[in-house]
Amino acid sequence: MNSLFTPLSWDDTGYILTGVWNTITISVVAIVAGTLLGMIVGFARAESNKTVNFLFGSVLDILRSVPLIIQLILFSTFVGAIGHPMNPFVAGSIVLSLYTMAFMSEVFRGGFESVSKSMQTAARSLGMTYWQTIYHIRFPIGLRAVLPSWMGVALSVIKDSALVSVIGYMELLRTSEQLISRTQQPLEILIGVGLFYFIISYPLSHYGRYLERKMAI
Repeated sequence: MNSLFTPLSWDDTGYILTGVWNTITISVVAIVAGTLLGMIVGFARAESNKTVNFLFGSVLDILRSVPLIIQLILFSTFVGAIGHPMNPFVAGSIVLSLYTMAFMSEVFRGGFESVSKSMQTAARSLGMTYWQTIYHIRFPIGLRAVLPSWMGVALSVIKDSALVSVIGYMELLRTSEQLISRTQQPLEILIGVGLFYFIISYPLSHYGRYLERKMAI
C-alpha cells in the first residue's frame, strides 16, 4: 500500500510554482478588471437617482450574497449546457472579476460620495465644468479615501482565487491537493502553501501601507 505514495522531491517544485503563477495570474486579472468595473459602477451609483441605484444595488447584492463557489459552479455549468464550454481560466476570471466588482463598486461609491458638496460647489464657482470637477476634485480625493478598503478587497481576492479550483483551474491549492494525494504529506505541503500565499500577499499589503503613509490618509 505504501508503494503507491512517493515522497516530495525537488521535481515537485516546478509543479508548485506553476500553481503559484496561475494563482497570481487569475488574481491580477480579477483585481484589475474588478477595480475598473467597480470604479465605473461605483461612480454611476454615486451619480444616479434612486431607481437606477436600486437596480444596480439588486444585482450587486446578488453577487455579494451568493457564495463565490456556487457562482463558479453555476456559471461553468451554464456555459457548458448552452454549448459554449469555457477554459477554466476564462470562466474563473469572469466570475471572480464580477465578484470583485460587486465589492469594489461599494468601495468606490463610498469614496466618491465622501467628497463634500461644498467642495464641489466651490470648484464649480471657480469656473470648472462638471467633468473638470469630477477629474480634478472627486476622483483624486475619492480614490485616496478608498485605498485602505481597496487593499482589503484585493487581498481577499487573492485568497478567494483558491475557490476557482472547483471548476478545474490548476491554481496553488489544487496543485497542493494533488501532491498531498500522491505523497500523503499534508502538513509539509499545506505549510508551504500558506507560506506561498503570504509571499504573494505581503508585498501588496506592504505597498498599500506605504501609499497610505505617503498620501497621509
